[in-house]
Amino acid sequence: MDPIFVFFEETDPVLGAFYATLFTWGLTALGASTVFFFKKMNRVVLDGMLGFTGGVMVAASFWSLLAPGIQMSEGEGFVKVIPAVIGFTLGALFIFCLDKILPHVHINFSESEGIKTPWKRTTLLALAITLHNIPEGLAVGVLFGGVAAGLPEASIAGAVILALGIGIQNFPEGIAISMPLRRQGLSRFKSFWYGQLSAIVEPIFAVIGALAVTFFTPILPYALCFAAGAMIFVVVEEVIPETQLDKNTDIATLGFIGGFVIMMTLDVALG
Repeated sequence: MDPIFVFFEETDPVLGAFYATLFTWGLTALGASTVFFFKKMNRVVLDGMLGFTGGVMVAASFWSLLAPGIQMSEGEGFVKVIPAVIGFTLGALFIFCLDKILPHVHINFSESEGIKTPWKRTTLLALAITLHNIPEGLAVGVLFGGVAAGLPEASIAGAVILALGIGIQNFPEGIAISMPLRRQGLSRFKSFWYGQLSAIVEPIFAVIGALAVTFFTPILPYALCFAAGAMIFVVVEEVIPETQLDKNTDIATLGFIGGFVIMMTLDVALG
């Protein structure tokens, strides 16, 4: 990992956030590309991978975002946790509002959410995963922004490890969107196209998050916890329910545990 850390240490942090999330987008595209080789995937495997995704997101929310956000907050006792409470709550509310406004439909559900629209189910499926990817891009960008602001609590290693963890769980996300689209009757290319396109918001929001923290350094603790709240909302509202509709709850739970352990290990050992 050392050459990777050196590369990002020598790169402008905002540009580094962009490069890191190009990597996470690339792994989404790689997952989506499996549609060229398979028309469908075993539901047990898919639920296990979705559980893994949830585990990575929860671990990243705590180890990479909430804990550093609390650590860099000033004061003691209840005062020290106020930025985390405010940021976490606002992050969850941000995704809650997007969830009510943006038309989308989750993989295992028949009814669409958000404002009513004549858009096709395939488009709504892609938008659901797009909504999922917004907080991931923000999380990486905010950490890189902390490095740009020169804060000692923010490190290139931590930002890179977070991007690596998100990239790992983006691979099954790419599969989770392209396979259902293929089953809906789309061509292999269109299924792949929508699958990879769902993650294009990650580089965009990574740059937005990095720039925001760079220009407004005092918001970093709030921004870190904002990203954590957004990610936890996605896990609880979307990822976990989708793994509980079939009879694969044990597999999904084990996948969650595996994802959490891997992300925790990466963050603590290397970050």
